Formats: sequence, C-alpha cells, structure tokens
Amino acid sequence: MIAIIDYGVGNLFSLESSFRAIGQQVKVTDSADEIRKADKIILPGVGAFEDAVKKLKSTGLDLVLKEEASKGKPVMGICLGMQMLFERSFEYGCHEGLGLIKGDIIPFEGEIDPSLKIPHIGWNALEIKEELPIFKYIKSGDHVYFVHSYFAAVTDETIAKCEYGTVFTAAVGKDNIYGCQFHPEKSGHTGLNILKGFCELGG
Repeated sequence: MIAIIDYGVGNLFSLESSFRAIGQQVKVTDSADEIRKADKIILPGVGAFEDAVKKLKSTGLDLVLKEEASKGKPVMGICLGMQMLFERSFEYGCHEGLGLIKGDIIPFEGEIDPSLKIPHIGWNALEIKEELPIFKYIKSGDHVYFVHSYFAAVTDETIAKCEYGTVFTAAVGKDNIYGCQFHPEKSGHTGLNILKGFCELGG
C-alpha cells in the first residue's frame, strides 16, 4: 500500500487518482500507524515552504517519515514535498527542512534572465543524469510538468535535471529517498511511468 501523507497541503486527489490509474492500492492518511504500515510513502506539497514545514511538524508526521525512511522504506517527495526533503529553503527567509537530502532551495529570481517569467510553469524535457530503476519506463527527453519559483541546484544527489534560465534539479535520489520537482500526477504517461517505477522499488 502507498501512503500519501495528508497534513493539509498538497494536491492529494490527483495523486491518489494517478496511483489508482496504475493499479496501486493507495491511501491518503494523517495516521502515523497507517504510514508505518505502508510499503511506500509519498510526501506531497504545494504553497509556501515555511507554512508546509510547520504544518507537517505540528502533526508529528515529520518524525514518522524520518523514522520510516531510516528503515529503508521508499519515500518520494513531490514538488514542494521534494523541496522539504532538503536541509534549508530561502523562500521568504531561511527555513529548516527535513534534512534527508543535502542542499538548499533557492529562488529563480536573481538567478535567471529577468525576461523569463516566474514562476516557471510548463512542460520541459528531462535530462536523466543517473539511470535508476525509478526511471526504467522513461528516457531523457521525455517531458514533465513544472510549477515552481524556487529550485535546488544540481548536486551529487541529482538524478535528473532540467533547464529554465539555469540548470536545476528536476529529480533527486539518495538510497531510498526520492524527490520530483515536477508534478508526475500532471505529467501524462511520463509521470505515471515514473510513479510506476517508484512503486516497483524494493523496501
């Protein structure tokens, strides 16, 4: 069973529907017990980093997520959920993330040509940096859908990158921890195939 963490932030219905579309048993839940019972965990997120982290921590589910991740259970953060996996975000100040992935989240503003619109919204081609089982059903050049104003720079833990005025991390992976800056649930067959690859990971 796939547990989608419900902490009051995220596009939960679309995610749930996407997993059901690929034949997966999925549950949107704010129950620590249900999350512990799950085979894999999804951390969704939309909106502001500080607000989302505060909401997650207020539920205590941040500790449950870290506990399960430490046991080797596959975890995937999506959009803001991916950003929350990092150490810090500089979105309207400096805010502490979950620290499961090294690095910071920084704004596009000041990093890209002022003629480019922020937020970055639209379809862009992935450049797969590291071939991993999560990408077994897709290839470099496949397009995914982004909506974001902040990004992670490319690091050793970047597994796919993209370009919008600057090269940035589109997907990240470290051991059993994964994150997608894009929205797989809004990325058509490519997005569903990434979710399918994630669901087939061992735990």
